[in-house]
Amino acid sequence: MATFREALRAKQKLVKAWKKMPGVIGIGVGFEKGTKKKGGHCIVLYTANASATVAKRCPKHVHVKKHLAKGLAKVPVRTIVSGRCCCHRNYRPAATGVYRRRIRPVVAGYSVGYPGISGTAGLIVSPAARRARRYLLSNNHVLNRNNTSGYTETIQPGGADGGRSGISRIGRLYRFVRLRKNANNYLDAALSIPTSNRLLAPRYATVGAVRGHVAGYAVGARFKKVGRTTGRVSGVVESIHTDIDVDYGSAGGLGVIRFRNQTVIRGQRAISLPGDSGSVWLTSGNYAAAVNFAGSEDGRLSISFPVHWAMQAFGIRVARASGSIGQLRRAAAGRRRRAGYTRPLTAAQLRQIIIKKAAKRRTGSKKRRQ
Repeated sequence: MATFREALRAKQKLVKAWKKMPGVIGIGVGFEKGTKKKGGHCIVLYTANASATVAKRCPKHVHVKKHLAKGLAKVPVRTIVSGRCCCHRNYRPAATGVYRRRIRPVVAGYSVGYPGISGTAGLIVSPAARRARRYLLSNNHVLNRNNTSGYTETIQPGGADGGRSGISRIGRLYRFVRLRKNANNYLDAALSIPTSNRLLAPRYATVGAVRGHVAGYAVGARFKKVGRTTGRVSGVVESIHTDIDVDYGSAGGLGVIRFRNQTVIRGQRAISLPGDSGSVWLTSGNYAAAVNFAGSEDGRLSISFPVHWAMQAFGIRVARASGSIGQLRRAAAGRRRRAGYTRPLTAAQLRQIIIKKAAKRRTGSKKRRQ
């Protein structure tokens, strides 16, 4: 039975051989028996299809040095046919649905975006140093028109739900993590700054107050979230430390780009469909855990990154109605127990992340009022 450390070491070894496994779109660490910890850990391979060629090139196990003993550990490989994974920008026309309507003040879980596009308002956050200021946290591809520093207004509801430029404006793109081709990406995240703090309420649809966020979580953790399209759903963490290819299509000229150390969450039904991008997974105790930004073709897999990474990158915390900020809940105590959790970004990884500040207004135009 492989330990988490052995499985992680085997995953890192297999990532180096990725080019020899055509059809594989993701490599992570999970449980050999699905959601059951008893069988030990394994490598999880996500594949575009179930063809014989793909099956032939995928190994059944990987040998690595044992963690606490002499000899080699045999780490099993579990293959899951996921189909391709893609980011979810919504181009469909306005449709009915409670989370697609206009709401003031805006709370997490509702439609947001820019003209033509709808995603989900993920969290209402505040800078750790300026707690009175509020921002809206979502994905880069939800709040940023083309992955550049140009002006992008934020409207609620989003453009696919009837939101209109100017009339529905609640703010503008403030800061974002630039997504990159031919480089390692860690998070698809952006902040919108409101025209007035009163337009954002530090609440989460159907849940109420979010108590704070967690620094890490393990395979098998159970989460819930509210998204613009799928509404309130639940899911189980299937794999963590997952390197995965995500198709952005023509968005920002990105095409297929690779993300490192992501989280894959599985639902019994669709949990990540177009329009759900930016929605934030919560623990049963109402702590923010992960940010959804992409999904499998059938919507049953959510590709997410730990919300703690966004907190680190932007220097923010969950906003509270009292004007305070939410708690940071650490991972389980003890080095051995923490080993199986997602990890904060290291200083070296943070240096790789490019954070850009967006323009305050359109070039050559006057600033519009809401």
